[in-house]
Amino acid sequence: MELILNPMEIEKKSFEIISERLKGREPDKDKEDIIKRAIHTSADFDYADNLYFSEGAVEKGLSALDNNATIITDTAMALSGISKPALKALGCRAVCFMSDPDVAAEAKERGITRAMVSMERACEIKGEVIFAIGNAPTALLNINDLCKEGRLSPSLIIGVPVGFVNVVEAKEIIIESGLPCIVARGNKGGSNIAAAICNALLYRKYRRE
Repeated sequence: MELILNPMEIEKKSFEIISERLKGREPDKDKEDIIKRAIHTSADFDYADNLYFSEGAVEKGLSALDNNATIITDTAMALSGISKPALKALGCRAVCFMSDPDVAAEAKERGITRAMVSMERACEIKGEVIFAIGNAPTALLNINDLCKEGRLSPSLIIGVPVGFVNVVEAKEIIIESGLPCIVARGNKGGSNIAAAICNALLYRKYRRE
């Protein structure tokens, strides 16, 4: 058995295997790289069926990256997984407020989740904003409320929290809101999927060497 050790060759071979296994249910071209990268990250082919894209969502995300967007995550794990060279090359940035002491203190005082307070912090950010939510459904719920109040107008919501409590309901609320979104329907998702979708969009604009 000949083992592949070069990282780029490993990734290339992985995507070849994914493409082969998707024969007969190939995704639309504008969504293909996003779906395949989610599968590559998780080895879960359900993402070929459960990723929902609102109309124009991909284009809106790409346009935001062209305009120096800020990506806001709900976990340090998602933040760490987003390509820093791509962000730098495109003049974008990614932030996470979850570990900020004042966020934790306010959440405790108000009896709500840190994710909800973190989304409120996002209201202070100037310019285009992309949300990458892979863990906290309450973040999605608060994004929806803040948009209704006119305090937020996100360029794209990547809504892929994983779990069982509030997860399916929060995702469906985002879908029904009419906001630009990419959502993993059902219980599956995670910070790794949120980062993978961000990277798929970033790599369309940034070619790695």
